[in-house]
Amino acid sequence: MQSRLVLLGTPGGHGGPAARRVRLLLRQVVRGRPEVRRVHGGAGADTGDTVNIGDVSYKLKTPKSPELVPQNYISDSLAQSVIQHLRWIMQKDLLGQDVFLIGPPGPLRRSIAMQYLELTKREVEYIALSRDTTETDLKQRREIRAGTAFYIDQCAVRAATEGRTLILEGLEKAERNVLPVLNNLLENREMQLEDGRFLMSAERYDKLLQDHTKSEMDAWKIVRVSENFRVIALGLPVPRYSGNPLDPPLRSRFQARDIYYLPFKDQLKLLYSVGPNVSAEKVSQLLSFATTLCSQESSTLGLPDFPLDSLPAAVQILDTFPMMSIKHAIHWLYPYTLLLGHEGKMAVEGVLKRFEFQESRSSLLPTEIVRVQRMTENHISQASVTVRVADKEVTFKVPAGTRPFNQPHASERFIQTLSHKQLLAEMMQSHMVKDMCLIGGKGCGKTVITKNFADTLGYNIEPIMLYQDMTARDLLQQRYTLPNGDTAWRSSPLVTAALEGKLVLLDGIHRVNAGTLAVLQRLIHDRELSLYDGSRLLRPDRYMRLKEELQLSDEQLQQRSIFPVHPSFRIIALAEPPVIGSTTQQWLGPEFLTMFFFHYMKPLVRSEEIQVIKEMVPNMPQEALDKLLSFTHKLRETQDPTAQSLAALLSTRQLLRISRRLSQYPNENLHGAVTKACLSRFLPSLASSALEKNLADASIAISTDDKVEPELEDYKCEVVSGSLRIGAVSAPIYNSHEKMKVPDVLFYDNIQHMVVMEDMLKDFLLGEHLLLVGNQGVGKNKIVDRFLHLLNRPREYIQLHRDTTVQTLTLQPSVKDGLIVYEDSPLVKAVKLGHILVVDEADKAPTNVTCILKTLVENGEMILADGRRIVANSANVNGRDNVVVIHPDFRMIVLANRPGFPFLGNDFFGTLGDIFSCHAVDNPKPQAELEMLRQYGPNVPEPILQKLVAAFGELRSLADQGIINYPYSTREVVNIVKHLQKFPTEGLSSVVRNVFDFDSYNSDMREILVNTLHKYGIPIGAKPMSVQLAKELPLPAQTFLGYWAIGQSGNGMQRLLCPAETRRIDVKGPVPVNIQKYPIERHEGRAQTFTEECVSWSLPLDEVNIICDIATSHENEENNLYVATCNPVSLYFMDMAGNTGHFVDLFDIFPRTASGVWHPFVTVAPLGNPLKGQLILHEQQSNIILLLDTSGRALRHLILPSEEVTSKKPSWWYKENTETYRMCREFSHQNWLVFYKEKGNSLTVLDVLEGRTHTISLPIDLKTVFLVAEDKWLLVESGTNQKYLLSKPAHIESEESGVCQLYVLKEEPPSAGFGVIPETDFSIPHKISSDQLSSENLSSAVGQKIASPNRILSDENSYATVVVGFPDLMSPSEVYSWKRPSSLHKLSVTDTAFYGRKKRNGTPKQSNCVILVDTNQIVRILPPGEVPLKDIFPKDVTPPYTAGYIEVTDLQSKKLRYIPIPRSESLSPYTTWLSTISDTDALLAEWGKGGVVTVDMGGRVRLWETGLEHLQRSLTEWRNMVGQDDRHIQITINRDNEKDVSSPKHGKEDPDNMPHVGGNTWAGGTGGRDTAGLGGKGGPYRLDAGHNVYQVSDAEKDAVPEEVKKAAREMGQKVFQQRLKEIQMSEYDATTYEKFSGAVRRQVHSLRIILDNLQAKGKERQWLRHQATGELDDAKIIEGLTGEKAIYKRRGEQEPQLGSPQQKPKRLRLVVDVSGSMYRFNGVDGRLERSMQAVCMVMEAFENYEDKFKYDIVGHSGDDYNIGLVPINKMPKNNKQRLDVLKTMHAHSQFCMSGDHTLEGTKHAIQEIVKEEADEYFVIVLSDANLSRYGIHPAKLAQILTSNPQVNAFAIFIGSLGDQATRLQRTLPAGRSFIAMDTKDIPQILQQIFTSTMLSSV
Repeated sequence: MQSRLVLLGTPGGHGGPAARRVRLLLRQVVRGRPEVRRVHGGAGADTGDTVNIGDVSYKLKTPKSPELVPQNYISDSLAQSVIQHLRWIMQKDLLGQDVFLIGPPGPLRRSIAMQYLELTKREVEYIALSRDTTETDLKQRREIRAGTAFYIDQCAVRAATEGRTLILEGLEKAERNVLPVLNNLLENREMQLEDGRFLMSAERYDKLLQDHTKSEMDAWKIVRVSENFRVIALGLPVPRYSGNPLDPPLRSRFQARDIYYLPFKDQLKLLYSVGPNVSAEKVSQLLSFATTLCSQESSTLGLPDFPLDSLPAAVQILDTFPMMSIKHAIHWLYPYTLLLGHEGKMAVEGVLKRFEFQESRSSLLPTEIVRVQRMTENHISQASVTVRVADKEVTFKVPAGTRPFNQPHASERFIQTLSHKQLLAEMMQSHMVKDMCLIGGKGCGKTVITKNFADTLGYNIEPIMLYQDMTARDLLQQRYTLPNGDTAWRSSPLVTAALEGKLVLLDGIHRVNAGTLAVLQRLIHDRELSLYDGSRLLRPDRYMRLKEELQLSDEQLQQRSIFPVHPSFRIIALAEPPVIGSTTQQWLGPEFLTMFFFHYMKPLVRSEEIQVIKEMVPNMPQEALDKLLSFTHKLRETQDPTAQSLAALLSTRQLLRISRRLSQYPNENLHGAVTKACLSRFLPSLASSALEKNLADASIAISTDDKVEPELEDYKCEVVSGSLRIGAVSAPIYNSHEKMKVPDVLFYDNIQHMVVMEDMLKDFLLGEHLLLVGNQGVGKNKIVDRFLHLLNRPREYIQLHRDTTVQTLTLQPSVKDGLIVYEDSPLVKAVKLGHILVVDEADKAPTNVTCILKTLVENGEMILADGRRIVANSANVNGRDNVVVIHPDFRMIVLANRPGFPFLGNDFFGTLGDIFSCHAVDNPKPQAELEMLRQYGPNVPEPILQKLVAAFGELRSLADQGIINYPYSTREVVNIVKHLQKFPTEGLSSVVRNVFDFDSYNSDMREILVNTLHKYGIPIGAKPMSVQLAKELPLPAQTFLGYWAIGQSGNGMQRLLCPAETRRIDVKGPVPVNIQKYPIERHEGRAQTFTEECVSWSLPLDEVNIICDIATSHENEENNLYVATCNPVSLYFMDMAGNTGHFVDLFDIFPRTASGVWHPFVTVAPLGNPLKGQLILHEQQSNIILLLDTSGRALRHLILPSEEVTSKKPSWWYKENTETYRMCREFSHQNWLVFYKEKGNSLTVLDVLEGRTHTISLPIDLKTVFLVAEDKWLLVESGTNQKYLLSKPAHIESEESGVCQLYVLKEEPPSAGFGVIPETDFSIPHKISSDQLSSENLSSAVGQKIASPNRILSDENSYATVVVGFPDLMSPSEVYSWKRPSSLHKLSVTDTAFYGRKKRNGTPKQSNCVILVDTNQIVRILPPGEVPLKDIFPKDVTPPYTAGYIEVTDLQSKKLRYIPIPRSESLSPYTTWLSTISDTDALLAEWGKGGVVTVDMGGRVRLWETGLEHLQRSLTEWRNMVGQDDRHIQITINRDNEKDVSSPKHGKEDPDNMPHVGGNTWAGGTGGRDTAGLGGKGGPYRLDAGHNVYQVSDAEKDAVPEEVKKAAREMGQKVFQQRLKEIQMSEYDATTYEKFSGAVRRQVHSLRIILDNLQAKGKERQWLRHQATGELDDAKIIEGLTGEKAIYKRRGEQEPQLGSPQQKPKRLRLVVDVSGSMYRFNGVDGRLERSMQAVCMVMEAFENYEDKFKYDIVGHSGDDYNIGLVPINKMPKNNKQRLDVLKTMHAHSQFCMSGDHTLEGTKHAIQEIVKEEADEYFVIVLSDANLSRYGIHPAKLAQILTSNPQVNAFAIFIGSLGDQATRLQRTLPAGRSFIAMDTKDIPQILQQIFTSTMLSSV
């Protein structure tokens, strides 16, 4: 049906606006289309005017307040579709029904409603609903006038009583329970008001009026609702757009009309009229494109609607710039590249192609603004802007501000780069027609550009920082009280800017809730606004029109509170790019698109960034700049999300900061600056490894001089003549007026904190605000307080928490005498007075609160709640009131905990990190921490401090690896030390529990803690009685063996002279050797029980390697241990107190070992000063002598001049003729050694210092040589075992005169009488001391007081033998011996050694005997067969397996002790070879004065204390450490006066004095509760009536009766079996499963802890506002004054925003390798089992989190690349199902084909996983693929891993490929690939991946 709109009658007398309307309508008539008829008799008649739309006519009424009638909405040519809508509204109006206009976002619905009201001359009440609208905004609000609260009617009530039309816009924005207030008003036109009035519908009221008078009705407070009252609601359809759905009762009260976009042809006509210069084809293409994107199909693709309503504006720009491409304009309207994911982009590009918007070369962009000139047309300031496009210049007019212009190139702080010039030119184009929104990443210069833009056009800027919980009131108007107590409304900066024509910067528009921004829609689209106090802002032309029509002056309109919006007013919104696919940060929705033009600010390209940095920081070192930028741009260009997140941290702003710092301190290290900016110390492990890798690629290296430990001396802080110096930096000291605000703190200087403070001072001097990030308790507050104390700066302190709001940060409102008074917060005080503001716990406050600090730091502007504003430079103040100028000394120091688990704060660093200069504060390094603790506990013994520091250091590194969750800090150690300082008698092990009892209920954690503490010898959990020293056995009585007589042989052979000759030695070399360092993990042996063993650690031995010799050197307090191994030959050496060892591989120096033929045997002799750190290595068969210099890392070969050149025997491989050379090293510390050949007849003395040898020829063949003194040696002749004594001159002179004398040594028994000399069997000593016992020791050993030279020796027949008088006295020496019951080495056939092998004949080469002269002990190691085991162990105990027993023969106490050495963890398979070295699996050497060191064949080094005094001393220390916790404690109160007020009772005296136990009645009992007595619980004093004290013994208290334990055990078993029965699992299966599950229990546990915490964090409750109960909401104090109810806030579960998409789970796909090689190599490194454990871990950790994480597990092998193990929706629920999965894996790898499908599996997984919707995607591939073997190039894998940026793909390789694994890792993208060289790491790596990626963003 064609509508007709007919107009009849004559126009009014004057050709005013009415005439124009008639012309307009007549034009419609003439076309013969619809007609509008307006019939009226004469101008200004009351009624009689009618409007007809088609066949519907409406009688006009004269408005009561004509200024409320909309003006100027009807355009010149109404589209046909619009007239149809107007006709429908008129029909509903006539029916008296309320209407709801529903349709897509945009201003169209509002303008149709307004056009209708303008046509029918109706007054309008407009309210934009937002999520902050409450019922008071709709009905009545209280205001205080002259001390009384009045109700002021709000829009709904005004409209109802005055007969206006109420327009409600944005019903979907209002919270659910607000709108039902209107239900009754809509339906029955009735409403009960708060002030007692009642609104009644017109019919009923008129009916009542017939019976009652008007005054009666007023007395009843009944008010008539006008019959002209109508409601027009505007809303979006909710399921399609986000918002709250309509309440059904509310919906039923409206009539709906769908107002879709204008039809194509109407729209086209409109666009043609706007852009006459644009080719019609272009316009229609543009429109077709837009309509396509609004179609139903595009919305199913998830594309937001194209903002059709912005098209006219775009065409207007194209009209001025016909050469511009349409594609470009589309980007401004619809920035699809930012908005959409990959698929969406492809779809839009497809449509673009379809409509042929390909970039034709002719399309050009503006390159720069040439000039700007001011022009003023009728008082509107405009600018004519000339822009250069290609080589043409185009001039156009734009609105301009009121300040003088800045020419585009004039600003001195702004660096013109090409892209910025272009951006500014494009912004000018947009500025011509519409407000714009600038989108760009953090710190890329959005604010700077905008400021420059404003300067160019002479605008004043009004920055408004938006934050998340900002309300509509904060945006528009806020309440305050006038000085007389009345309430009033204060316009927000936005509104004043609109009135004054400023440029508003809405900074951070992406943060604000969309429902709040709705209030700005009308301001942006129509430049109109209705405020809370009833005033209205109108668009300038509408205002002028109103003024003309009503003939009113500006003052009169202002009295009616109508104001014009200034024509120059513009808004620029700044935002960060939306996060594609995220549920929360996808802020750029369809509604938003209609409001602005969008300009994307790209990050600077490299050349431009260099230009910016160079101009801003002229003297930045060039090389550093290049490296820095290539590094940053490499990060920015990668697709990898980890690298992207790192690149976000390195914004242009951050780069400028780094440059400023480096230009000021050019010798600083770039690596440090970057890691500091990224805060790499606290990045998750993946990100930090990616960062390190990228830094290395960019050749930004850690500077070499960092290796030098900084000394405290270099970092002294001192104050000299008014300036402070820390390290190399000095700063003037502040002169402060407020001394009491300067912090003063107990601070002990330590090097690490001084370094941090020096760093802080550098940045402080550069004018930066500081951010300190660290774990708890590392001393952040201490450092800051100390820093400010040194600088003498007063501080203001503010601590944030989760309830901090923007108000509390700035002002604290309070009520005083009915007035609202604002108190300045510390922040404002600091700004005013120039103090330092310390913001503590910044990560606890919501980031939306803390982000207001950004405007303060960046722009130096901030608006306070009371209307004052903080500004930076005083230049802007000029006479404005309410301004606080920032004091030039104001600075901010922010402290925050590190982001991430376990603090779970908000990521303050992530949101605001790049505004501050960041410093990571760490726990002090061990040395620094020790220094500090010494100052806290000067009396605490040093070893205890060292133990604490070491143990805590280890715990911290565990926390960094994520093995434990709580990062133990210095604060905890300091507290322990303080306690020990005050109560020195308490044991360390009980004091550390003050810290660790928090963890006592978490068994995994406790186990790790106890192990770590035990490792460092903190005996937590040990009892003072747990001492297990070896059992002492009595030594047999000593026997007198006879004499040793020298040279008195009966044959008259007195002595022989032996010639010596001296030669030089030949030195080959030096050759440099590679000495590798490795860390030593020391395990304290006395953690739980006190034993002889002190410490043990392991050498990194190969399985096949064999230890052949150990030696120790003891020089000025340093004990070094040297261990030689012989297969391959290598040397390990270390300081026995330190914790690094060194390793030298000598494999290539000694020839290859031929199988079983040549067993090299190396002995080692450390040299002394001045050759300290050098040692001699001697190989016994080849007689190779090497001199190794460990400090100079050089190796020399010493060649001794050989006596006779032995002819090379042809058959050298026959074993018989191998020769053995021996080295005697007793005096190696004096740098000389003796070498001899077994069965040879010469001795060679090697003098290393002089480089000579002296060769002594002997008349006898040698068996062994003992150097019993420097100048006297004991020789044993081969064959006869006859002993000789060789004495040589002290120094053999060079003139070869030295002749040595050889004496025969006769062993004479005590005389047996009758002159019979019994035959004695000569025994060879095993060891003779080269030093004598002190005379006390000698006396106590022999049992008579005696002082004489002596030697002590040991052989196979005796425990010990003392020779008194030997070797110095020539008279016969007495020999005393303690005989063994049976001789050693006389083995019975049955005794078999380790492995059950038979002992070989021939003595082993090592005798394992050590003589400790100081402690009077002989220590040796014996095999178990030589030890009286029955005496040591009780009957029923089977002796443990051991590597041997240490036999300690103590001549002081005449006791024997046997200490078992635990068996070695691994043994070399070469058992025969082992047996030639030693008959036990351990070797022995002395350790210091009172102990020995053993090294077993598995490479375990153990230090033992054997000396009794040493043990005694250690035991006392140990007991002190454990503490006496079993002493009985009593409470005594010492009273000063006897008068005692109502004391506890004394109790009845018992006349018989019977003992009373408990019962609380009798006095003098024992153990009662509060009567006096002994040992009671709380009796008042001790009263002893002479009875035994009854105490429950501690042991009884501790012991749980056996049957209780048993019952508990049985109960556990029963439940376990029951559970197995339920899931049909056999016990065998259960143990199998336990094997896998137990191995990863710890990882599962810690993952689940993290998951729980994240779950809890997600469920954190929020503040719900506008509540009727709860805590008073500061923002609503005034409402409270006026008496409103809903002024409280309380915590509650935040309802998810309706319409916001559901949180989707994260998707994980684990791709495991189940190929044959996994099964094949499982025996080698257990890789299949480890993979199964990893799978088990995933299944267990994610159990019950299926809503958060959906995982599936597939396998790949030679058969296939997609073997389903766990399908996506069938996650195994119990152990049985999980075990089935593991069994499938095992079986598959056992029976599948060989081959490798790693790549295909990965590729398939990545493609498949994205088919399902999820929040994030993870693919983890486990593979043992030897890629090169299958000819796969690693780059191919790298490409697959990063093929889809949505998917985080990780590869874990089970490495067994030598260095190939690491090479591979270099080619793969950083942080994406892991090499598990040890399969034990696989679960650990998985845990790392989960914690650092998945869980970081839950």
